[in-house]
Amino acid sequence: MAEHLFHLKANWPGLRNDVGSIETLNLKTKVSIPVEMDGPGIGTNPDEMLLGAAATCYIITLAAMLERSGIEKTSLTMESVGVVDYTNGVVTYKKIIHKPVLVLHEDTSEDKKRIAERLIMKAEDSCMISRALKGNVEVTVEAIIQ
Repeated sequence: MAEHLFHLKANWPGLRNDVGSIETLNLKTKVSIPVEMDGPGIGTNPDEMLLGAAATCYIITLAAMLERSGIEKTSLTMESVGVVDYTNGVVTYKKIIHKPVLVLHEDTSEDKKRIAERLIMKAEDSCMISRALKGNVEVTVEAIIQ
């Protein structure tokens, strides 16, 4: 597979507590420092975008793995939490917790349920964004399978 380049244009017209913007092929939004870190809280911020990248990569990877394994689902939803420590002016992105809820068809075999459980954990190791974060940000999964 050849390299693929993603492009982002950023504009930051002011100082720390001003509002900038970013634009990619499919995303255009304002950005600023969140209120929790004494910023204006307008638009999104790097912390939310990192969480969004990790969460979407994980859930897409999991869906693809379930599909390849022939496991049909009724639904797949998820909440993800980013844990950021802001102590003495030092910001550290400590942890991301994915909380997927996978609802399988009622007639799903026990064997396929076990495979789904394994895939829920394996998807985290297979996700490109999680691999990029490895060694810097802990990423965990707390799944519910119904």
